[in-house]
Amino acid sequence: MGKSAFSHRIAWVGSFVLALSTATAVTAAANGETTAPRTTLLLHADRPGPRIAPEIYGQFVEHLGRGVYEGIWVGEGSPIPNTRGIRNDVTQALRQAKVPVIRWPGGCFADGYHWRDGIGPRDKRPRSINAAWGNAPDSNAFGTHEFMDFLDQIGARPFVSVNVGSGSVREADEWLRYMTAPVESSAGAERAANGRAAPWAVPYVGVGNESWGCGGKMTAETYVAQYRQYAANLRTFGGGPTKLIAVGADTDDYEWTEKVMAGTMKSRPHPTPLAYINPRPLLWGLSLHFYTFTGNDWYAKGRNVGFTRDDWAKALGRAQLTDEMVRRHSAIMDRYDPEKKVALVVDEWGAWFNSEKDAPSALYLESTLRDAVIAGLSLNIFNNHADRVRMANIAQMVNVIQSLILTRGKEMVVTPTWHVFDLYKVHQGATQIPVDVDTPDYVQGATRLPTISASASRDAAGKLHLSIVNLDPDKPAPVEMVASTLSGRRAQASAITADRIDRPVQFGQPDPFVPQPVKAVAIRGDRLTLTVPARSVTLVTVE
Repeated sequence: MGKSAFSHRIAWVGSFVLALSTATAVTAAANGETTAPRTTLLLHADRPGPRIAPEIYGQFVEHLGRGVYEGIWVGEGSPIPNTRGIRNDVTQALRQAKVPVIRWPGGCFADGYHWRDGIGPRDKRPRSINAAWGNAPDSNAFGTHEFMDFLDQIGARPFVSVNVGSGSVREADEWLRYMTAPVESSAGAERAANGRAAPWAVPYVGVGNESWGCGGKMTAETYVAQYRQYAANLRTFGGGPTKLIAVGADTDDYEWTEKVMAGTMKSRPHPTPLAYINPRPLLWGLSLHFYTFTGNDWYAKGRNVGFTRDDWAKALGRAQLTDEMVRRHSAIMDRYDPEKKVALVVDEWGAWFNSEKDAPSALYLESTLRDAVIAGLSLNIFNNHADRVRMANIAQMVNVIQSLILTRGKEMVVTPTWHVFDLYKVHQGATQIPVDVDTPDYVQGATRLPTISASASRDAAGKLHLSIVNLDPDKPAPVEMVASTLSGRRAQASAITADRIDRPVQFGQPDPFVPQPVKAVAIRGDRLTLTVPARSVTLVTVE
C-alpha cells in the first residue's frame, strides 16, 4: 500500500507514526554501512488471523539425481551411519527443522512409477529406468516401506502422488489399500508379509502430477474427467478422511484453475431438481507449481554461483511474484469456494538455477545466501495467505535444486535454506498476525521491490514471532514495529546473513549461515525497534 493509505490506517497510533512514515535515510550503522530509510510494520495483534498450517513447511523428494539414493537411502550395509538403510545425519537434520510432511515419489517421476516395483525383498525388485530424468537406472531399493520408515524416523506425514499419466484407477486404489487396509484384508496381509502388519496413515494423496505437462499433456477438461474417476474410487482405511489433491496450474495458468474448480467442487455440477447431490467438494486441495530463477526465461535460468547484483534482484523479483500467483489463483477459488474449504497447495516451489558444468548429479545446485532470502520471502508470503495456503512443499529436499541438505559421500551439510526453515519453525501451528508493511523500495537496474518482507504469528504460549527479510544486498534496514496490543516486555532477534550475496555453504568448512544475535532490539510502549542486516532473514521473538 502507499504511504498515505498506510498513515490513514494507523492514525490511532499517534503523531510519532506519521513522523516515522516520512523518515529519511539514517546515518551509518556501527559497521560503516549506510542504512536504508526506516520501515514501519503495523501488527494487528488484536485481529488474529487463521492458524498457519504446519504443512506449509513441507518438503518434496523425487527420484532424481542423488535426491533419494545417497541423499536419503544408502543401504543397510553402507559405511555411512544409517538406520535400516536411511542415513542418520539427514534424518537428524530434518527432525530438528520439524519437517511436517513430505511429498513422494514425484514429480514427473510419479507418473512413470509403479508401486509394486518397490515392495518385497530388495534383491528381487525389478530394476527400472527413470524415463522422466535422463533414463537413469533405478534399483527400486527405496519404495513404499522405506519411504514410510523414513517418515517415521523424522516424524513427518506422507503426501503420496499416485500415477495418473501411465497408471490406472485400479493401480492407485490397490496401492492405497496396500498401505492403509487392515491386516485381515488381502492387501493388508500382503503388506504384513513384507514386514509391516499395522496399516499406515496416508492423509494426503495427490492425483497425478503436472497433468498439463509431463504427467499426461492433458487439457483441463481431460484432467477433470480423469480426476473425477479417481476421486470416486480412491479412499484410505483408518487414520481420518482421505485428502485428495488435484493437479493445479503451472504458474500463471489461471484458466486451468477456473476449469478444475468448476469441475470438482460438486459431485454433479448440473444436477436435475430431484436428483441426489453430495454437497462436499471432490477435492481437499488444488496444487500450484511456481519456480524462481533469474528473470522469466525457462531456458536461461541464470547461475547459482558467481551471479551479479542484477541477477540477485531479478531472482528476488520473480520470487516476489509468488504473492501475485497466490492472490490471483485464490481469487478464482474464492468464487467457487467462498468458505475456503479447498486448500491451495503449493507443492512445488523454490529456486531453480542452471547447474554448474561440473555438478556431481542432475539438478544439483550449490546453495548460497540468495537461497535463504528466497526461502524467507516465499514463506512469509505463504504465512500471510494462510487462510487459503495450507500446504507447500519446497523442491527438493536433498541434493536437488533448492535443497535443505547437501551430501557428498559420507559428508553432509545443511544449507542456508535449512537455516531458514529451522528459524521459521516457530510459525508452525501458530496463529497468524496480520502485518501492514510500509517500506521504501529497493531498486536495482530495472527491478523495483519492497525492501522488507514480513510475516508474524503468536504461538500457544503467547510468544509473538516476527519474520523479517531484507532484500537489499547492501543496506541494513532500521525497522519499527507497532502493535496494538504489544504485551511483551522482552525481545530477542537472530539473523541469517553472510559477507556476500553468493556466499555458498561448503563441505568441510565452518557454516557461515548459523543465525547470529541482532543487537539493540528495544521495546518502548507499543513499539519495538531494531536494525536488520543487509541481505538477511531475521526472526524476532517477543515474550
